[in-house]
Amino acid sequence: MSNTTAALEAAVATVIANLPKDGEAQTNRQRVHGDRAFAHVLKILAPRIRHFIRQYGLAGHWDDAEQCCAIGVHRAIQAYDSERAQFTTFVNWQLRGELQSLRFRLMTDQRPSAKKVEASTVSLHAVTSGADGESNTLESMIEDEFALDRTEACAGDHLAVKTREALLDAYVDHLRGVAMEQMKRRARSNRSVQVLDPRLPRFRAGAAIIDPAEIAELEERLEAQRQIVARRLSDDMPDESELDPQERERQRQVAKRAAKTIAEIAANDPRFGGMFERPRPKARRRVTDKPTPIVTVLPDHSAPHNQLSRVIAVAAAPLATVEAEDQGEQLMAMPRGVRSH
Repeated sequence: MSNTTAALEAAVATVIANLPKDGEAQTNRQRVHGDRAFAHVLKILAPRIRHFIRQYGLAGHWDDAEQCCAIGVHRAIQAYDSERAQFTTFVNWQLRGELQSLRFRLMTDQRPSAKKVEASTVSLHAVTSGADGESNTLESMIEDEFALDRTEACAGDHLAVKTREALLDAYVDHLRGVAMEQMKRRARSNRSVQVLDPRLPRFRAGAAIIDPAEIAELEERLEAQRQIVARRLSDDMPDESELDPQERERQRQVAKRAAKTIAEIAANDPRFGGMFERPRPKARRRVTDKPTPIVTVLPDHSAPHNQLSRVIAVAAAPLATVEAEDQGEQLMAMPRGVRSH
């Protein structure tokens, strides 16, 4: 046994030893040791992998060929039995099989059936010229520019249909609950019956049982009403010109009441909380409630007694100007003869 074969057997044994047993989870230590041993196996087999890639003519697809060889090595480790053969021999068949499969997938034009019709394999990344002479790849030319818009539109239509069905189900459940409550109250009011036997009480309470015929009739009415509302809410509403005017008006009234009830259900049901903005509840105001007056330190300028008053601000003058004005006032106050003297 050569040194390469011995090193390969030891690395494969390490990988197998770190594989998890049946029913157990692989630990982090086992994962790290197993990955390191697997990388060592690929390093030892690297010359052989390069030789096989060139032999099968896959040098132009080197990355894909290396990945296929790594998959082949992994499968060989999973199925390896050291008592039957050595790993260096067993792994060769796995590598050849993966590379042969890759060559058939990439080079379909080499088959006899492809040669008859002169088929040739073309890469999507090959550069070609369009109708206007612009160079583009085949991948960009076959790309659908409106695929995203159509996908979003289809998704929106699908969600709208599902939402409409859910709202109709909630509406029918609401009508069923209201009708069942009415039938229960009617059954409770009629359950007291008079007894003719003198040994029993005069009135005996019977069981409040709803007639199954009434329940079946209720379900038929609910189904008919659901179909009417569904036709009104659908985008392709059928032509109602052939219906009787009274029947057409009745269906319109049924759909109008149903739309109002469905809007209330959608606004209050948490399942449809993101569809409508719920108004915040406002606090109730009583008739006796009075607004609290605003109390401030400053006087109220809008009061009548404050509106009649007037304040004049006097600007301060220099001292020399004040003295000159005082002397002029004294001269004006003196008699004429005294002023001339």
